[in-house]
Amino acid sequence: MGTHILSSLFASLALTATLAAHAQQPPQNPQQPPAGQQQPPAPAAPFKPDFVIPKPDGPTGPPQTQQPLNIPATVGDLYVIGPQDTLAVTVVDEPDLTRRYIVDSDGAIQMPYLGRVAAAGLTVEDLRHSITNALQKDWIKNPQVLVGVEQYKARSVLVTGAVRSPQRVTLTGLTMSLLEALTLAGSPTSQAANEVTVVRAKIKPGQKEPESITVDRRELELGKAGRDVVLEDGDIINVPEAQKFWVSGAVKNTGQYVYESGMTVARALIVAGGLSERGSDRRITIKREINGKVQEISVKSEDKIKPNDEIVVGQRLF
Repeated sequence: MGTHILSSLFASLALTATLAAHAQQPPQNPQQPPAGQQQPPAPAAPFKPDFVIPKPDGPTGPPQTQQPLNIPATVGDLYVIGPQDTLAVTVVDEPDLTRRYIVDSDGAIQMPYLGRVAAAGLTVEDLRHSITNALQKDWIKNPQVLVGVEQYKARSVLVTGAVRSPQRVTLTGLTMSLLEALTLAGSPTSQAANEVTVVRAKIKPGQKEPESITVDRRELELGKAGRDVVLEDGDIINVPEAQKFWVSGAVKNTGQYVYESGMTVARALIVAGGLSERGSDRRITIKREINGKVQEISVKSEDKIKPNDEIVVGQRLF
């Protein structure tokens, strides 16, 4: 009897699977409309004109996307704004407010809707918050404001001494190097010393006087690492005139030359073109002022000279 029940159960399951598979198959021969009855026509495609007359954008035209001004990415939010700085202000979707503003001598900028807005003495981030709050209060809901400094006019350094154009140099960027400032001042003259000094305008905590930095000019011009200095507002750069020495006697080029620290007699003679045909390296003396009196002393090639020395080269006897 158990065998009969199992056989009946298997037969029922097989019949159920067959019916389900048959139900999933699509009909092979779709029902045809009765004879004599026409199929309804397919819907016509929507009409498309050969050309479209463009409509000018107006109050009913598509919304325009406001392009922000090109605000420098290097501008620090902590920079303190000053008179004559050029600010790039972007208010998203507000073209009337998005423009460049120059900080006037009274420290304010003139903005549409807001009128005079104080800017000098504020950081870039502080000014952004100030404009945002003023617009949100009476004019715009949730304004998106960006502020940057496009050109710096409030900060400068003074370049003095043996340069071709001594002047006050404006820091046109967030930072400026010593080499850039010297280039803007026309570069050092041929009479410039080999050292450049930078005196800081601000006295740092713990210091009694401004910091003074001395830089080797030749190493600076050669681009050696660590020689350049990042300038600060109010720095004074001085390129002193070089100290001199003189060469006379049996050399190819007598005259006055620029003294370099640590210069030897041999180096000085090379600068003067070397000995003449009659010059003797055993008859070299230096005229030097000692205790207010000029004295002539014998020297060797490896001896070091001093500023204002006069090197005298004697002639060979034979």
